[in-house]
Amino acid sequence: MRIAVIGAGGVGGAFGAALAKAGADVTFVARGPHLEAMRRNGLRIEGGRGETVINPAQATDDPATIGPVDFVMFCVKLWDVESAGEAIRSLVGPTTAVIPFQNGIDAPERLVAILGKQAVMGGVAQISATIAEPGVIRQTGTFMRLVFGELDGGQSARGEAFHALCQKAGFDSTHSKRIQTDLWLKFVLLATNSGFTAATRTAIGKLRDDPDIAPLMREAVAEAVAVGRARGVALPEDVVDRTMAGTAALPAPMLASMAHDLLRGGRLELPWLSGKVVALGRDLGVPTPVHAMLYAVLKPFADGSRA
Repeated sequence: MRIAVIGAGGVGGAFGAALAKAGADVTFVARGPHLEAMRRNGLRIEGGRGETVINPAQATDDPATIGPVDFVMFCVKLWDVESAGEAIRSLVGPTTAVIPFQNGIDAPERLVAILGKQAVMGGVAQISATIAEPGVIRQTGTFMRLVFGELDGGQSARGEAFHALCQKAGFDSTHSKRIQTDLWLKFVLLATNSGFTAATRTAIGKLRDDPDIAPLMREAVAEAVAVGRARGVALPEDVVDRTMAGTAALPAPMLASMAHDLLRGGRLELPWLSGKVVALGRDLGVPTPVHAMLYAVLKPFADGSRA
């Protein structure tokens, strides 16, 4: 099975390495020092699940050199969706599945506009991992799961084939019949945890155990859920409780990727997380005061400035 991983950061690097170790023909698309380190020393994953080294690692900065593949794991930052989508046209054959594993909820529809509905599935990645140094991905904790499915809600032979490979690779996976709901289940959790860990520069364990902060986190989850339901997304009745239980189960040292970006002085995915909750709430007439606060306090850093 041929797989192209577009964006070899915490998500693409960790899952791509696991799939390569399981025997898939994986090519990583990266750039800069990270790419050079992968070419020189391979790709190393370290953390709670032990160490995995893919050496040599197939890595390039030019998707056009790869040719058509069976699956594209699309893991770039949200501001790069359109440019990266245009750059991977040559990877897409008649049965290729492009699975975006971005944060947020709108990457699939943005890719459909470029690559067509047949090519795009929906995907959710659940992992806490980041680039520790060029060529090295560090995972926090051991949890590692992919959820994916056809955008129309059905299942498919290509989805079953990818699910079987994920199982062989040793991490959790679900071939979902309700991927739109799954995307929103992650979104209500991530938009909240990203906003709070970034705004406070503090790991999730300290936040969820703080008697003043925890109720605000619950309110933020409820806001995102109300927006999703107003948009017609089928979310479980107990979704707020389940989301808070999910936060309670996260590794205490976990920082959301947006918090890592902030601490590095990088650009933030803020407009597609708390900013998206606020924008949709405004359009749908749903109040979102906690997310509005998170968006406002992080907005001065959204372009990558430290001050």
